[in-house]
Amino acid sequence: MPTLHWLNDDEARRATRAVPYRLLEEDPALSYGDPQTQNILIQGDNLAALKSLLPYYAGQVKCIYIDPPYNTGSAFDNYDDNLEHSIWLTTIYPRIELLRELLSEEGSIWISIDDNEAPYLRVVLDEVFGRKNFVASVVWQKRTSPDARIHLGPAHDYILVYAKDSQQVIFNRMPLSEDQIKQYKNPDKDPRGPWVSTDFSAQGWRPNQMYKLQTPCGVEYEPPPGRCWVNLETEYNRLCSEGRLWFGNDGKGRPRVKTYIGENTGVSSWTWWPNIEVGHNQEAKKEINELFGANNAFETPKPERLIFRILTIATNSGDLVLDSFLGSGTTAAVAQKMGRRYIGIEMGEHAVTHCVPRLKKVVDGEQGGISKALNWQGGGGFRFYRLGEPVFDENNHINPHVTYPALAAHCWFSETKTPLPIKQDVEKTPLLSVHNGTAYYLLFNGILGDQNPEGGNVLTQKLLRILPSFAGSKVIYGEVSLLDEARLRAEGITFKKIPYELSVR
Repeated sequence: MPTLHWLNDDEARRATRAVPYRLLEEDPALSYGDPQTQNILIQGDNLAALKSLLPYYAGQVKCIYIDPPYNTGSAFDNYDDNLEHSIWLTTIYPRIELLRELLSEEGSIWISIDDNEAPYLRVVLDEVFGRKNFVASVVWQKRTSPDARIHLGPAHDYILVYAKDSQQVIFNRMPLSEDQIKQYKNPDKDPRGPWVSTDFSAQGWRPNQMYKLQTPCGVEYEPPPGRCWVNLETEYNRLCSEGRLWFGNDGKGRPRVKTYIGENTGVSSWTWWPNIEVGHNQEAKKEINELFGANNAFETPKPERLIFRILTIATNSGDLVLDSFLGSGTTAAVAQKMGRRYIGIEMGEHAVTHCVPRLKKVVDGEQGGISKALNWQGGGGFRFYRLGEPVFDENNHINPHVTYPALAAHCWFSETKTPLPIKQDVEKTPLLSVHNGTAYYLLFNGILGDQNPEGGNVLTQKLLRILPSFAGSKVIYGEVSLLDEARLRAEGITFKKIPYELSVR
């Protein structure tokens, strides 16, 4: 498979290993709404934030949407979109790697981009996700009219879509629009209700579908030139006997197959998304101006209807959505209104000046964007976090501010590459959980109630006797073991020293 090479590309491919895991520290003053909410807003560098999320959310995110800087050579107030090409690639590559780790096996990633970097981003995504997991390149009509200042002005952006696993990814059909619903009629008073019809012929030539059919009125038809009938003659006869074919008002027309509105599970989306269906730049600017005022708006927002379509196709109620280039907060706002959980990451100060006030308004029931269409009345909430100190310092020592649950999550993720199962008693037992027949334990800061805060970190005969029992193999993390190798083998124990045998990079 072709790979992309650029200046410092080796550095980009090694970048994720060098990023330390950092603590996430909540700022209750900026959190809002339901204190039990699972919605998270993080302020900080998104590379560090994504790495810090891995122990808790790896393989859990159903849909990722990002709108990274397009590298267009222009500068905006809220971020620098004027990076040299190789720097842009070096910046985006490690973030794509971490985003893939956070996706569930049924999940997908959707990335807005324009012609400046789209071809190169496509090759990067092929490398990280695998070419077989490419799904589509959506073309979004972002303008309503040509730019008079440019002879061939851009009318569209792309949205590149990749699956974590193309064999497992799950997509939904789009619900019928009001205009589509109006097309359903019932001129023959069919008891099954309103219907639309489609031609009974199809392109091609299949010998067993080239028969001469007869309508109930006795009119005979052969397939049109270059076409065959959609089904075998036996299926035609069945549909005809059940009244599922339409032959026109006089009953003498060519057959058409009825599809009833009650049987319609929605329509498939294609890759052409006109602005009349999903909004455009002017609509997005209007939404932002109404939220923040024209003098305090974000430069490059996306319309809520665009994100609504993506989340409709890629998620269901309760699924987890992630946007690591949150911008003005559109993805989080739409996810909240649609009943999805979300994680939003934004580096700049507008995480506080734009995202927080916007999401507060959503919780309070603001009526912009898609609110009225969904009958959004408010509710829910979000918790605001900032990136804290690294879990391990430059000498690979455990940060004294690290709590047992935080280190437990990192130990578990290091071993299993999955998030630690949520347990109410995580701070009361050294047994983290069992994975693939192996039990994992963490001895850290008196977890067993030792009077000496560090006394319970040493694996001794006495401590072994009071550990939660498990009949199979065991991995135990601690400061040191006083058991000899023979005893460890006899007990089925692999002892690993903290932090030296903990894969934190």
